[in-house]
Amino acid sequence: MPLLLGQSVLDNPLLVQIAVFGLIAAVAWLAFDWLTGSSSRAEQRLEDFKDPMGRKRREEAAAGGKKKNDAMARMLEASAPALAKPLQPKTEKEQGKLKLKLSHAGLRSQAAPQIFLGVKFIMLVIGVVLGGGTTVVIYGLNQYSLFRTVMFAGGMFYFPDLVVFWLGKKRKESIFLGLPDALDLMVVCVEAGLGLDQAMRKVAEEMKKSYRTISEEFNLCNLQLQMGRAKQQVLQELGVRSGVDDLKSLASILIQADKFGSSVAQALRVQSDSMRIRRKQIAEEKAAKTAVKLIFPLVLFIFPGIGVVLVGPAAIVMVREMFPAMNGGG
Repeated sequence: MPLLLGQSVLDNPLLVQIAVFGLIAAVAWLAFDWLTGSSSRAEQRLEDFKDPMGRKRREEAAAGGKKKNDAMARMLEASAPALAKPLQPKTEKEQGKLKLKLSHAGLRSQAAPQIFLGVKFIMLVIGVVLGGGTTVVIYGLNQYSLFRTVMFAGGMFYFPDLVVFWLGKKRKESIFLGLPDALDLMVVCVEAGLGLDQAMRKVAEEMKKSYRTISEEFNLCNLQLQMGRAKQQVLQELGVRSGVDDLKSLASILIQADKFGSSVAQALRVQSDSMRIRRKQIAEEKAAKTAVKLIFPLVLFIFPGIGVVLVGPAAIVMVREMFPAMNGGG
């Protein structure tokens, strides 16, 4: 009996697809839970006060996990060039576009393009093996199974691109939302007598917890300035590598203010006010679109239910009056 039940389950393509999807979803959920399962800093400090010995155990476990992660990172970096070789961009322009896309997502290391292309190749192989094997087992070797294999492998191949796009979008949004506050703080620092580089350093220190992305960008600018690079070049790269238009315009304004000797504080104040006005306009635009976006759920889900509740009893009465035979009458 169990063998017949198992054979019937394997013969049903829908059940096999649901099982494969559930397995992939469970693995993805466990990976996400593992990546985001760490407690906050406040919770860790409370745990340290409650259990001082547990802190030592956690530090030892974290040191062991860090060694494993470093070993995996080194292994991935060592195997990335060989895996990324088939997908390597042929021209410098394409290589620059790839580096810029990864830079917008916060991936700026020298090995980031090779690791990214290597991950894409690995995902392609996984898609071909997993999707192709499952499809061939279910549908056999035919044109339909080949089409499904190609679609699944293509989706797995472009999955890293979607992840990088999502990371870049969230990073740009974080910079856009926190830049007016950073500019206000920079105005206070400049008006207090600090130079532009010192103001950027102070902003990076103060905004490390609230807006980590902006803090990282300004810290990188300060590091480049300390290495002796020209201020104009550093500010231009700040706007380019972030991919945020407001940061590009800020870099242009600071370059012009430094070149012509105008007031940096006034330029920052004007830029901050314009950015706040733009944020307000974007909020008003989203609020104006809300009424249009609500039409579809209202028509598809709410109005039918209201119609049944309001018109249903009257319709039943009308049917009974018009067709008395349905009520058992003569």
